[in-house]
Amino acid sequence: MKIPFEHIQSAHCENGVTTNLLRHAGITQINEPLAFGIGAGIFYIHLPFLKINNGPAVSFRTMPGQIFSRTCHALGVRVSRQKFSSKEKAQAALDACLAANQPVGCQVGVYYLTYFPVEYRFHFNAHNLVVYGKEGDQYLISDPVMETVTTLSSADLQRVRFTQGALAPKGQLYYPKQVAAVSDECIAKAIAKGIKHAAWFMTETPVPILGVNGIKYTARKIKRWRDELGYRRAGAYLAQFVRMQEEIGTGGAGFRFVYAAFLQQAHAYVHKDELPEISKQFTAIGDAWRASSVQASGIYKGRWTEQKDFDTMGDMLLEIAEMEKKAFKNLLKIKW
Repeated sequence: MKIPFEHIQSAHCENGVTTNLLRHAGITQINEPLAFGIGAGIFYIHLPFLKINNGPAVSFRTMPGQIFSRTCHALGVRVSRQKFSSKEKAQAALDACLAANQPVGCQVGVYYLTYFPVEYRFHFNAHNLVVYGKEGDQYLISDPVMETVTTLSSADLQRVRFTQGALAPKGQLYYPKQVAAVSDECIAKAIAKGIKHAAWFMTETPVPILGVNGIKYTARKIKRWRDELGYRRAGAYLAQFVRMQEEIGTGGAGFRFVYAAFLQQAHAYVHKDELPEISKQFTAIGDAWRASSVQASGIYKGRWTEQKDFDTMGDMLLEIAEMEKKAFKNLLKIKW
């Protein structure tokens, strides 16, 4: 049982799953930058009450599942999404989809993915992949961050679909349920909706841990970590921050580069002359995030250990916050 399915590698898992499932359903205009931008995937949040791998919980993108849901909704695509309390029911539902020639997206945990290199396995439960067939006891897997397709045994797939902890996937599967032809005009409207959604959340939400305010919140916390936690623990917190920024999905810098590509492609659909220039701003923002990760790495590796080094790191994030605020405000000024 093997569904004809085109595997397209991407920088980020949910962008790739969204792109591949929608293209399989016939919406061939969609690629990774468009999926990310229409789905308003760009974001920032710092959750002080949650720890991941004993470090700060920060994210440079929206909650898992929202990119797929928002992109489909904006394009008028109905979605089927299910979670399960029973492993047996979850496997039966998956097998039923495959028997009906429907590839499905699955949310899984990274730690037990047998085809991942050991150094990339850590406890993170918001990874996404596509299951597109089954041969014997082996499920056929299209993981968009991998160069080629792969397989998982039924036991291994069940294990990663039911990992425990934060963002536990609970056997979740999802797919486009009903798809009509999508015109370029529909794409243009979806682009405008995605841009306005992301720009508003990044700059207008009053919650202090979200968007631009959230970046400033993290900057202030970093400046206090050395005194409050001691150098070693503060360095470990920065190591986790860099892991969230650079290694999970495309991370902080990578997501900003993807968004810059989205704005370039959006210009062909919505014909707003401001977009190419704002795209350049997001490329510069991505470069600034990359530079901040170098500073953080120098601290947790012991090259820089003084309070002034933590202050420099915090100041870099404050500068990034202002850059992002300016770029998103420029998007809000566009007459849609």
